[in-house]
Amino acid sequence: MSWRMPSETAVHERTWMSFPREGLTLGAADGEREAGYAAWTAVAHAVAEFEPVAMVVDPSETPRARRMLSADVEIIEAPVDEYWMRDAGPTFVVDDDRPGVLGAVDWTFNGWGDHGWAQWSLSAEHGRLVAGVAGAEIVSSLLVNEGGGFHVDGAGTVLLTETVQLDPRRNPYADKARVEAEMLRTIGATHAVWLPRGLTRDYGEFGTSGHVDIVATIPSPGTLLLHDQRDRQHPDSAVSRELRAHLAGQRDAAGRAFTIIDLPAPATVRDGEGYVDWSYVNHLVVNGGVIACGFGEEVADARARDILTDVYPGRRVVTVDARELFARGGGIHCITQQQPAVPA
Repeated sequence: MSWRMPSETAVHERTWMSFPREGLTLGAADGEREAGYAAWTAVAHAVAEFEPVAMVVDPSETPRARRMLSADVEIIEAPVDEYWMRDAGPTFVVDDDRPGVLGAVDWTFNGWGDHGWAQWSLSAEHGRLVAGVAGAEIVSSLLVNEGGGFHVDGAGTVLLTETVQLDPRRNPYADKARVEAEMLRTIGATHAVWLPRGLTRDYGEFGTSGHVDIVATIPSPGTLLLHDQRDRQHPDSAVSRELRAHLAGQRDAAGRAFTIIDLPAPATVRDGEGYVDWSYVNHLVVNGGVIACGFGEEVADARARDILTDVYPGRRVVTVDARELFARGGGIHCITQQQPAVPA
């Protein structure tokens, strides 16, 4: 078998999500919880305008999900604790030697490094659950990894972060060679581009220690979209410059130097918890469109839409307010996972 993860720009069969449930991440106050439910629902409805959406819902939340979600969203009941589908769920792959075959990589999930606050044992089963519903062959992996921790171009290149896959709380015995071998076996990546780190807030108590999907993505082979924090008082200003210099010296699987396109951060620098990691990089590409993060800033949100429209020609860019998502630790890309259409 020769598994390959297609680019996110390939045609999708559908998008997978998980519905929030009560707990630490959702919030303690009624207003906090309602804002969280509304944020996930808004993303689901935005995606459903372009392609089918399947939502894994904990039985305790089924009545609420049926009230809030439109009939266009398919509900699959199953136990849920963490509801970041990109990370706890599977990564879909295809086999170019076997037309019509869909695979699902079932990474080992341990709550982003087995943090004491994380409740992840239920959602760690979502890889196999989703694979079963999708009719995919399971590709098991002992690598502790999350879908937000890498990006591919569908043509052999994978972006990784040293502080994620090599995190001793995740993979204490891993080195780059072992990780790269597993990326080749599971998603068909022939060439890894390692980032030295991620954004500053991502190293806090509730962070992922450097997920790439708020830092950089590959909209097309040979092109990188890179988070650009231009406010010099924000520590990510230095991080952005460091990463740009690093990536300027990298090549993709075809040996090309990357064309780097800066995606400026919104103007907001801090929230109640400290320096924000608000990023337009954390968008989802869908059939005929792009679901972009919005941050309530008319000028910055419009600028991001313009850039995304340019790098994804022929797709309609829709902005969904992502502030409640980022307040809980992620963005639109983090709560979604695309299932590629499989060529017959």
